[in-house]
Amino acid sequence: TKPVRHFLDQSDVILGIGCSFSRHSMSAKIPTGKTIIHATSDADDINKNYFADHPIIGDAKLVLQQFIEAMKERLGNQGQKGDGKVAHEIKTIKDEWMKGWQAKLTSNEVPLNPYRIIWELMHTIDPKDAIVTHDAGSPRDQLVPFYPATAPRSYLGWGKSHGLGTGLGLAMGTKLAKPDKVSINFMGDAAFGMVGTDFETAARNKIPIITVVLNNSTMAIETPVMTVSQELYGCRDLSGNYADMGLAMCGYAERVEKPADIAPAFQRAIKANMEEERPALLEFITGEEITFSLL
Repeated sequence: TKPVRHFLDQSDVILGIGCSFSRHSMSAKIPTGKTIIHATSDADDINKNYFADHPIIGDAKLVLQQFIEAMKERLGNQGQKGDGKVAHEIKTIKDEWMKGWQAKLTSNEVPLNPYRIIWELMHTIDPKDAIVTHDAGSPRDQLVPFYPATAPRSYLGWGKSHGLGTGLGLAMGTKLAKPDKVSINFMGDAAFGMVGTDFETAARNKIPIITVVLNNSTMAIETPVMTVSQELYGCRDLSGNYADMGLAMCGYAERVEKPADIAPAFQRAIKANMEEERPALLEFITGEEITFSLL
């Protein structure tokens, strides 16, 4: 996001908790000249790609507790009150960035814009009542910048990348662990093609998750790197009616094609979850959106 890039560039010190600080196309690049504090439980990550001025080996929760205790010793239990300037700067940068994305987030395009689907989800289901995850590819790059994780463990990220389809299993696991939460996984049509029949597992075992399939009939995120193979063999092309498959696997399912139907579809999916203990598959027909909020 633009706020992340802004503060990475402007910062003097960068504190990493429980991260690897790996250089990767899916991770933010840390500018040179920063003082880095790196706390991780994996010693192999220390100084792997970025030199840590202050390396700390330990469990993230324990390390943070020790940080808090040390700050209290130095500053007292009341801590040090800020003047509000940093909070104001964060809000200003974020508001400016969000303003630039409003056209896509509130788009009335048909086929649907995937950012509109994310926007409707955020305003239909309170993020504190949900646990959301996603698969690799376009759903990852579209969801991560905008979905607000307002409660601990309400968003399941997985680092840099993983196998297509992983999110479906994660959603079932989170529902079993936290049955009071709305468990949602976002996946593209390619990811569904990898593991989609495991939706039947959720139906058979009455694990009421919501699987969102963003169906644009292509691997859109691969457009820049698969030009020749697409031209010769149509390697990015996909097809299928995934809502029909969801129904055939004894789940609740809808195919959604109009912007006005997005929020009601989420509401009906929650109703099927709660009243019938059925997993819901919502297939949204989207365009080939390849604009991302990249760092």
